[in-house]
Parts: sequence; C-alpha cells; structure tokens
Amino acid sequence: MYRRTVLTGVALTAVAAALTAAPAQAETPHKSQHRHHCPQLSKKLSWFGENRAKLQRTIDERGTCSDDRRGGKRTHRPVAAFDWDNTVVKNDSTDATIVWALKHDKILRPKSWSATSKWLTPAAHKALTEACGTDVPVGSPLPTSKNAACADEILEVRGEAKTMGGEEAFEGDWNHRRTVPEYAWVPQLFAGHTVPELRAYARAARDEALAAPVGSEQKIGTHTVPAYSRYYAQQKDLIRTLQKAGFDTYIVSAGSEPVAEEWATGVGIDRKHTIAIRSVLKHGKITTAMEGCGDVPAGQGEAIPYMDGKRCVINEQIFGVDGDDAWEKQKPSRRIAVGGGDADTDVTFVGDATGTHLVLNRNKPEIMCRGYDDADGRWAVNPMFIEPLPVKSEPYPCATEGFTNPDGSLGPVRRDDGSVIPDQRDSAHA
Repeated sequence: MYRRTVLTGVALTAVAAALTAAPAQAETPHKSQHRHHCPQLSKKLSWFGENRAKLQRTIDERGTCSDDRRGGKRTHRPVAAFDWDNTVVKNDSTDATIVWALKHDKILRPKSWSATSKWLTPAAHKALTEACGTDVPVGSPLPTSKNAACADEILEVRGEAKTMGGEEAFEGDWNHRRTVPEYAWVPQLFAGHTVPELRAYARAARDEALAAPVGSEQKIGTHTVPAYSRYYAQQKDLIRTLQKAGFDTYIVSAGSEPVAEEWATGVGIDRKHTIAIRSVLKHGKITTAMEGCGDVPAGQGEAIPYMDGKRCVINEQIFGVDGDDAWEKQKPSRRIAVGGGDADTDVTFVGDATGTHLVLNRNKPEIMCRGYDDADGRWAVNPMFIEPLPVKSEPYPCATEGFTNPDGSLGPVRRDDGSVIPDQRDSAHA
C-alpha cells in the first residue's frame, strides 16, 4: 500500500463530560477565561454572523492551550476534520484533475468499460466504447484531447451519472449513505497509473487552476467547466489556527486520495492527515478496486468516504474503532471537536462534531436542514466565500424528503431524539 491503512493511537478529544453541549443559555459565543492563551482567528477575514466567534469558542474550550476541568493539561489532542472540495477550496479538485487528464491524454483505455465499475450500465459501456473507440491498444492513452466525443462521455458519466444520450450510467444496488458509483468511478478511471503519476497530474491541475482568473471557465468537448480554483483564505486561517491550538487536523474527502493529498499540502495538511478513496494497488499500479471500511472489505467501492462512510473512516483511521462499530456514532470523547463540510456527503461526520459544525451553503438539503435547525446551538452556516449562491426561494423540504435513506428513497430529516425537523428557510447569505 502507498501508506499505512490505520492511523491508530492518535488524537482523542478530551473526556466526555467536557465535550457535551453547554446549556442553551450558554450557547452564545463568549470570551473564555483562557482566551488570551489560544491562537486567534484573523479578524481581517470576513465570516457570516457569529460564525467566527463560534469557532473561536471551540478553539478556546477544546484546544490544548486551555486547561481541562481537573486543572491539569490535556493529555489528548482534540481533532478537527474537513471535507475538501468546495469546503476548503473553491470548485472541485477531483474534477479539475480529470479535466487536466483529458486535455493531456492521461486516461488509459480499459480492456472493457464495463470492467471499470460493477454498476456501469450496458448503455454506458456502449456509449463509452463507441465514443472512445477500440483502435488504441488496451492500457495505452486515449486521445481525449482530440476526441471530444470520448471526453464528453467520460465527463457526463462522472458528473451526471448519465450518457450523453441521456441514459442512466449506473444501475444495481448500493447503500446510498455509504457510496455513490460516479464518485467511486474517479479513481477507477486512473487504473493502470502509479500513485506518483496521479499525484503529478493533480499538482499540474492544481497549479493551472490556481493561476486561472476567478470566475474563468473552459470547454472540454461540449462541456463548460470551471477553469479556476482558490483556497479559501478563511479556511486556511482556520486550519492554521486549529493546528497552533493543538488540534490534529484532517481532510476527509470522497475524492481519490493521491489527488486530495497533493491539493491539501496548500493548506498545511500532510499526507498522513489526508483521508480519501484509497485504491488497491497491484504491482505498484492503481486498480479498479478500493479499500473498504469497518466490516466492509475491499471491493469495487461499496464503502467509500461518502456520507456515513466519512464517519466510518474517521472512527476507524483516526480513533481506531474496528468492525461494524466504526459505522456508529461514538461517545463524545471519541468524536471530532470541529467538523466542516458543504454537502450531504459530509452531513454525518459534521453532525458528529462536539464543538462546532461548520457548513458552507451550497443548498444541499440534509446538511442545510440540520444546519438551520441548529439543534445543539453549535451549527455555523456560512455562505461560500467566493461566488456565494443566491437565496434559495423555496424552503428546504426537511419534513418530507430531505433525508436520503440507504435504499436511495427520500424521507424526513430527524433529530437525534427522533423528532422531525420542520422545513427550513434559506437565510445564510452574503
């Protein structure tokens, strides 16, 4: 493997009693008696409402710069975890890497497109085969820089889970809170490459995107996609401040791990603190198989860091929880203190945070329902820092279909006590 699978023995938060939510009347952010000892978030960077104060309170309360309730120094480092794409960085770094690979002919022709994913439909196999052709030898680069039809089909399957003809690209059964085939398909697209090769592609894509003007776009086939990316200054400052305050700070992404690792270096997160989809290697090369989590073994992507899968990898790889227990919400002393995300793919682990649940508003229903409901007074909903979305005109359907069930059906979003969250109006905007 290209790095160790389980990171045991690191970063447990303080004792459970110190991590439970404060009484409702104490939820308003306040100055800690230890505040002057803790690194401070920059006041030059804009946050929505009281979000900076909420985050600073958690840094003051949970950081190793403060004393615990027994009067001694904390013996375990608190943990913070963040999604990557559109949470720490504007736009999707995985998609940027795919686009770069398509422009530079880095996708290798598979023996059969149907072998790239266990869920790929016959219609998708046919569309990809016809568009990309069979003239190129198996294992050789497809000329996607010149073959717009091939690039189009790949982007459509990845982005919309459909063919260019509008047919479904994936079918079958999967747990919709543990995986999604078009996400798992990304590392499968890079089968045949080595991890260092994929890291090099990610670096090249990153450098190109960071150099492009904010708001710029590019055309690949008939697809118009973002050409630029930026690290959010507020998130870089938050991560830096958390690290100074003694937090073990991780990236947990549903993208390919070598890609996430390369991009994460830009905010001071090293490889051992970056968790994403981890491909199984054979003779040093990426395969279409990937590691599982908990009681789910390695396979074709049945369990990836997606929705409940992000909780699983955090429990397993950070807190050392084994087997099917890794899928369960742990006691407060074995949970992250700060969690940040932007989409329903992040809702479970962000909800597990005991200090602050940070949400960037991209109008994703379940995480926005929980964020606006603010059941424990510790949710912090913030507009995107670059090109924030306009106000959503209709309420989020929290009471009826905001929650995605394991079978893919929709239902009401419920609090921990089982009560249904009422529909929520969109309100966190620049």
